[in-house]
Amino acid sequence: MILGDLGAEVIKVEAPGGSDDTRKWGPPFQKGVSAYYLCANRNKKSFTVNLKSEQGKEIIKKLVKKSDVIIHNFKSGSMERFGLDYDVLKEMNPKIIYCSITGFGETGPYKHLPGYDFIIQAMSGIMSITGDEQSGPQKVGVAITDILTGLYACIGIQAALLERERSGMGQKLDISLYDSAVSSLVNIASNYLMSGKIPKRLGNHHANIVPYQTFQTKDGEMVIAVGNDRQFRMLCHMIQRPALADDPRFHTNPDRVENRNELSSLLQEEFLKQPTEYWKNQCDQHSIPCGPIQNLKDLEQDPQLKEREMFMTGSHPTAGTIKLVGSPLKLSRTPVKYAHHPPDAGEHTEEVLSSLGYKKDELKELKNNKFI
Repeated sequence: MILGDLGAEVIKVEAPGGSDDTRKWGPPFQKGVSAYYLCANRNKKSFTVNLKSEQGKEIIKKLVKKSDVIIHNFKSGSMERFGLDYDVLKEMNPKIIYCSITGFGETGPYKHLPGYDFIIQAMSGIMSITGDEQSGPQKVGVAITDILTGLYACIGIQAALLERERSGMGQKLDISLYDSAVSSLVNIASNYLMSGKIPKRLGNHHANIVPYQTFQTKDGEMVIAVGNDRQFRMLCHMIQRPALADDPRFHTNPDRVENRNELSSLLQEEFLKQPTEYWKNQCDQHSIPCGPIQNLKDLEQDPQLKEREMFMTGSHPTAGTIKLVGSPLKLSRTPVKYAHHPPDAGEHTEEVLSSLGYKKDELKELKNNKFI
């Protein structure tokens, strides 16, 4: 979808009748169309073909000859069984960028295992550091490893396309959910690799910075993110407890990390005295990073997100008027475009095949034989 937003012609390949499981994930549905499916499928054309048939494989090969990029998310070995692996397709189009997205990658002892986001969050260490000691391991509230892997795939595809401009050659990308999830551990992984200490779940606290956490206010909750000693001094001034900044227990960030529980208790007492809006205004005036904990209704009404056009309205042939989250990519000269609605299964099959040179009688025969 990101590549489609940026102007690529994206053809989504499914089995006849539609094989994207997210079409059935819900509720909610709008006139039978899944909200889950709508969230990730705009700016695509849907093309259905039976890859188990020789005619279907031949269609894909013709499509590959005209394409810049092919992305698949089958389990490792599936494309080889279809006879559509990279070694076969690059003979037809040496410039093809072939991006494989799998759970665990195409090498290693786990390569044949299925990969779902929840499983990857568990195995990658993400769940071991999410939540607190009382909650036990928790998953992130969205399918974060799916999202990260999609982003890494986009980066890799764009890099391969740029390199192709120099070499004239395509290449294969082997992108896995597991690798992408482990890469997201960043400073937490670095802390372990340097110290050998297995990190604990800290809930809404930061492993290396204090205070960098949630606080309850008189009427809600908010996040305070103090990133340096100067900001901490301003925080102490703001809550009218300036002596805390010179307290040897809290004078520097390493001191505050060492004594996080005592400091958190002292700060929590103060934040309970006023409502969230008051503290938000105070923090903004004192240049202290902060933010209220907002729900989706809050987000939809947020004037910043309205100005940034982060929610869009479009039309869908089945669902009618739909609302979607917009693209965060803001390009000055070539802005993203929302050219196509999330397609119904097979909506563009005849259009795609016609572009490959198939005639009406051939399309009818393919359809009658259930090859498309």
